[in-house]
Amino acid sequence: MNKRDYYEVLGLSKSASKEEIKKAYRTLSKKFHPDINKEADASEKFQEVKDAYEVLSDEQKRAQYDQFGHQDPNQGFGGGGGADGFGFDDIFSTFFGGGSRRRDPNAPRKGDDLQYSMTIDFMDAVFGKESEVEIPKDETCGTCDGSGAKPGTKKKTCPYCDGSGQMNVTQDTPFGRMVNRRACQHCEGTGQIIEEKCTTCRGAGKVRKVNKIKVTIPAGVDDGQQLRVTGQGAAGVNGGPSGDLYVVFRVRPHKQFQREGDDIYLDISITYPQAALGDEIEVPTISGKVKLKIPAGTQSGARFRLRGKGVKNVHGYGTGDQHIIVNIKTQTKLSEKQRQLLREFAEISGDIPEEHSSSLFEKIRRTIKGD
Repeated sequence: MNKRDYYEVLGLSKSASKEEIKKAYRTLSKKFHPDINKEADASEKFQEVKDAYEVLSDEQKRAQYDQFGHQDPNQGFGGGGGADGFGFDDIFSTFFGGGSRRRDPNAPRKGDDLQYSMTIDFMDAVFGKESEVEIPKDETCGTCDGSGAKPGTKKKTCPYCDGSGQMNVTQDTPFGRMVNRRACQHCEGTGQIIEEKCTTCRGAGKVRKVNKIKVTIPAGVDDGQQLRVTGQGAAGVNGGPSGDLYVVFRVRPHKQFQREGDDIYLDISITYPQAALGDEIEVPTISGKVKLKIPAGTQSGARFRLRGKGVKNVHGYGTGDQHIIVNIKTQTKLSEKQRQLLREFAEISGDIPEEHSSSLFEKIRRTIKGD
């Protein structure tokens, strides 16, 4: 499937600044987050936006992307396979049975790794938490101890391959007649056949169970990051160790705060008098309310930084900051006294607005009074 251009995904031009990239990401990630947007393709669009931001927000990755696009510059034509996944190894395998090395099918092998997607609250991601999850996975059958044979019986040597696990297949090729060795289809390459299968696992040697596992959510974990839980994957084969479990975290968005890395962003509204005259107000942070001084003459869109009030880095590399973005709120309902004071202010400033009123009576009243 062809990937869309990352600039197109974020709705930006190639000359977009870092700030524009951040702003676009914050807007789109919130719009398409699966916990907010219930459209069928919301999850795919959210991941697409996330991938685009991870590349374009990094100067080195962005420069590489601008030069090569989605193509990996390190991937040339000298690999083992071509564009269709057919290379020299495939030819060698066709004619000579895949080379001289063959894995022992009865040797112990590590079980498969599993992945579990875990949705957590915003604050749990910030401060961490102990949680319990239910993981469905295959475990060694307790009835037959993983052999697949009915208790009291044993596996027998495969009569079709004489226990070798392989069979010779003659094949005509442009180079003449070749003998190709393939895994025995009767014993699936194990060299042994189960005549009486275990009634619990039906010969598989494994059973499906749901296990409850305690997971420690690390403080500072971000959306999309994962945690490795050793030995909690699928059961091993032939007595091999279990695989690992990878827990991928999905963080629900917060009503007030927006997170970007270890930094927190918060939009607040203040009145015009507060912006013009200055004030000291209380603002929320992830760790509680703090006081913030608003200097006189503050403009709408001004930013303030609260150092150390962000998220503790999940790897222990310090703590982020909280950024406050100020918007000036325009009052919609004014008393007559407030209107009069604003008119006087406008007159002193030399900027008298032309007022519009939907009430004919109000216009007549102001005309008589000389307002």
